[in-house]
Amino acid sequence: MASGKQKREFSPGTMSLMLTPGLGDSILIEGNFEGFASGLRLVLGTKAFVGGKQGTFSLCGAAYLDGGDTNNATGTCTYENVGKHRQRIR
Repeated sequence: MASGKQKREFSPGTMSLMLTPGLGDSILIEGNFEGFASGLRLVLGTKAFVGGKQGTFSLCGAAYLDGGDTNNATGTCTYENVGKHRQRIR
């Protein structure tokens, strides 16, 4: 369940996915996205999942603000499937 207040609404546009074999039985899924969010001109980024029912997730992105500034973000975490269409992210 989400907590806190919603800060922005994101509307994704172009998205591409690439799936490649990883180590062992894992699969690497990379997704590139481009879209718009409230108060921002453009949001670009790449998400990557490595694993299967559990694994790692990483994000690298940039948000271009209406005033001309840029905010960059990177991060990694682990995930695991905990039910049908449900994941736990840490």
